Parts: sequence; C-alpha cells; structure tokens
Amino acid sequence: MNVRLPRTITQSMQFKNGCATGMSHRWKKGQYCSIMTEAGIVGCGIYDLATAGEFGQAIAIAKGTPQHPLVDPDDLLEASIVAATPQALALGIQPGMSGRAAVELMLAANTDTA
Repeated sequence: MNVRLPRTITQSMQFKNGCATGMSHRWKKGQYCSIMTEAGIVGCGIYDLATAGEFGQAIAIAKGTPQHPLVDPDDLLEASIVAATPQALALGIQPGMSGRAAVELMLAANTDTA
C-alpha cells in the first residue's frame, strides 16, 4: 500500500479522565506523533524538552526505536515515558510510566483546574 506523503492525521481519543486529540505527521523518511490535552502533550522523542520547559509547557516524551518507531498516537499509549518537563513532573508524570497513564494525569489536571 502506497501512502501519500506528506500526511497528517488528527483523531479524537477517549480516556477515563476525558478526551484528547491524537496527531500523526509523516513525511519521506520521518514521522512524529503526539496526544494533546488542555494541560500538555504526550509525544515522541522529537520534542525538545528544554525549550518546552522554558516556555512553561507540560510535555512528556516516549522514545521509539528505528525498529519500532512511534508513528501513530496509539503507539504512545503503551510506550514508556522517558523524560518530562518540570511542568509535566508537577502533574505527577514520571519516567517509566506508560503514555496512557501520562495522558490520564494531564486530563485529570484539566478537571482539577476547570
């Protein structure tokens, strides 16, 4: 199957603590994906945490491998978080937890501050 590139897919994703937006972006020899909530983003390793932290953003990242890249938002759900900005850590997100758990914490933060 030939996939036309570049390609962006956006999808609504339902979680226990609410709804988030999943995104996948692909181009020749590259891709990245993320799950965006009102409080922040769970994404792949393409995100620069130093810059995000400087701007006060809650970002948690998981890292794929060349053999198993993170391509679609669903790939982030079972992937392990490897790093997070101080703002994401303040929400309770920790390296080693699943991407799904990190999204749930971000969604819970939305309800706590709404």
